[in-house]
Amino acid sequence: MTSALRAPFPYRRNSLNLFRLVLAALVLYAHAFYLAGMDGNPSFNGEHLGGWAVSGFFVISGFLITRSRFRTSAGSYLVHRIARIFPAFLACLVVTAFVFAPVALVMSQGDLDGFLSTAPTPLQYVWGNIALYVKQYSIGATLTGIPYPDAWNGSLWTLYFEFFCYSITWVLGFLAIYRRSVVAVGIVWVLGVLLRVITGAGIMGGLDDDFAQMARLFPFFAGGALIYMVVDRWGLDRRVGIACIPIAGALMVFVPTVGGQLAAPALAYALLFLSTVIPQPGWIARNDVSYGFYIYAWPVQQLTVVAGALSLGFPAYLAITALITFGLAWLSWVLVERPIMMRVRSSGERPGDIQPVAAPSALA
Repeated sequence: MTSALRAPFPYRRNSLNLFRLVLAALVLYAHAFYLAGMDGNPSFNGEHLGGWAVSGFFVISGFLITRSRFRTSAGSYLVHRIARIFPAFLACLVVTAFVFAPVALVMSQGDLDGFLSTAPTPLQYVWGNIALYVKQYSIGATLTGIPYPDAWNGSLWTLYFEFFCYSITWVLGFLAIYRRSVVAVGIVWVLGVLLRVITGAGIMGGLDDDFAQMARLFPFFAGGALIYMVVDRWGLDRRVGIACIPIAGALMVFVPTVGGQLAAPALAYALLFLSTVIPQPGWIARNDVSYGFYIYAWPVQQLTVVAGALSLGFPAYLAITALITFGLAWLSWVLVERPIMMRVRSSGERPGDIQPVAAPSALA
């Protein structure tokens, strides 16, 4: 009976690719309200739906990235994380600056006058964001006269915090006690939650909003790391997985400020459990397009707004942007992400095993 209820997590036979794609689609849906200039973005406990998708992305990432750190050398870990997150990110910057932006300008003013000279220029956009810390959102006058102007990609900024979590895991991975002790990993999560409590109370110690964002996001990642240690040692228990669903939901819905962070381990366990019982299409299992979907969704949505897609109605706007974004995500996977990961992967690790997760949120 025990063996039927508890088993090792099936790393190569789960639906995490599907789950990440669904989370990315929720981001597109949540952002659509902002970009269309509409009210009514679904939310609960003070956070909109896209913001809550942060928790799902980061707990899954914490689980998988911690596994990567513990199973590979420090050097290989860094190479894999850089190769997985940067090339597609850089390609997205270039495509946005030199494909999306000029198309938008032609549609809005009829020509390309000032495209290369009006600040911030396309090159300034690429160069200003090339180091993953996104600080440049606009490109000249390419996004004017729309509900959410001068912001070509309000999602990419979260990748900096994702990579920061990778870096913290890289450093902690040098500590034998962190690699061996569930308690040590749990303490890191607890410290992250306490940091969120402090910053949530407005106690910043002179630090800026970036620190508050990190304090908000890191406990999710750390909660996923904790569950990696638990599942690696004791396996995945169906009874625990079922119990974690209402526990995570209650904390996220009813506990203000820090409810999501407290729910992180339960949320991670619940998502892992669900990924073993909910099947995914074989195509999704072989093609993880969630990262590409996330990084291209916002610019596709902006470009379709410029093209007048909102005149077709909000549901049609959503359908059009989702379809185009999915196509670009597949191209990103086939032309950039998969080829690069196949070149740098270590033995026993395939491209779909470990993926970066971009935490969704609006610019605000």
